[in-house]
Amino acid sequence: MSVHLQKLSGIAFLPFPEQKELLLSELRNRFNFTQKPSEQYGDLLYFENKDAFFEASNFNYPYWARTVMINPFKLSFDSIGEAAGELKSLQRNWAGYQYTCFRRANLIQEKLPYINLKERKFPVKIPTSPIGLYTLLDEHTLIASGETTSYLPAGTLHFIEDHENPPSRAYLKIQESLTLANLFYGVELPSEGQKCFEAGACPGGWTWVLTQLGAQVHAVDRAELVPELMNNPLVKFQAHDAFTLKPEEIGKVDWVFSDVICYPERLLEWIHTWLDSGMTKNMICTIKMQGEINWSLIEQFAQIPNSKIVHLNYNKHELTWINIS
Repeated sequence: MSVHLQKLSGIAFLPFPEQKELLLSELRNRFNFTQKPSEQYGDLLYFENKDAFFEASNFNYPYWARTVMINPFKLSFDSIGEAAGELKSLQRNWAGYQYTCFRRANLIQEKLPYINLKERKFPVKIPTSPIGLYTLLDEHTLIASGETTSYLPAGTLHFIEDHENPPSRAYLKIQESLTLANLFYGVELPSEGQKCFEAGACPGGWTWVLTQLGAQVHAVDRAELVPELMNNPLVKFQAHDAFTLKPEEIGKVDWVFSDVICYPERLLEWIHTWLDSGMTKNMICTIKMQGEINWSLIEQFAQIPNSKIVHLNYNKHELTWINIS
């Protein structure tokens, strides 16, 4: 048996699908990290100077990376069993990102302890066990890291989709953001007896999820929701510009949601209005990007106490802000 493990001095970022250029842009413009990748393995970007990245980023990680190999190593091996055995000796949970040798990668994964790599049924709780990432470079070499930035396999979360009932595919964003709110903060999902306020609710994808959970929803938009939601006794619809309504006009609610297309500056001002009012405990909002990203403005969202900014698997050119009090 010939197994050789070589520790590496770099760091590797796995961007969200088709988001590699946005990740590279974030590294340059948010962190002023101008080092170019020394290696690219499919979408996985390896930078040889980890210390330079941490010095530039102050130990923050890019939003457009679905997971990061923090302490990567290369492993050389002869057989599938050797590869799986070496990974298992380091820790239990591993998931793969593959761009080559797919059959061999599947055989290695089958020899590793089971983890759920399938689509999930919402609602779901994500285990908080460390999960490593590995990528085959060829039939006898892989790059891996036991320490990563995500509890999700390869940083990926996909739900079993309902193609018939939701009014729009935007419903997947609130399902993912609520799942992450539970993961990060331990907060329970909206439920029967809780009150939610949703700004810009039309056509009703987010409202649909909330009513499926049993919550009451005060939905505000200039245009009506789909008829099924307009007739739902859990939904109170108000035709109005949601951002011009004062929290005192809405009343106390458990959750505030917004997936409104608006300038981030306006969203930030609206968020502070709600937080200053003390009329809600929890907020989840989509930050829609308007052209070039203003990173100093995004930092103002991040600095709000009890807040976390993420890029969802179901986000596009946008970020999601989560605040749980």
